[in-house]
Amino acid sequence: MRISLRLLLAQGAIVAAGAVAVASASAQVVVVAPSAPPAIRYEPVPPARAGYVWDRGHWRWARGQYVWAPGHWQPVRVGYRWMEGHWAARGAQWHWVPGHWA
Repeated sequence: MRISLRLLLAQGAIVAAGAVAVASASAQVVVVAPSAPPAIRYEPVPPARAGYVWDRGHWRWARGQYVWAPGHWQPVRVGYRWMEGHWAARGAQWHWVPGHWA
């Protein structure tokens, strides 16, 4: 009986650890900046690429300042539309809304 109780406790611990790992992997980071981002840099959009959509460059907040993140290709998800990330003013602060498929 002791062996099966230990086995049951060990299995429970493994399941709990897996649940914590899944919960932390789905956590979303909230990025808040104290000032408006600089004007958008316009970069040339490369020629269309089958199976991908272009995600244009944007300013990101890093180490207390805005840093330019160049555009990149996103693999297409059939039946979805790519919504670009953008900065949104909320009071005196600016929040980054990440790009996502809708």
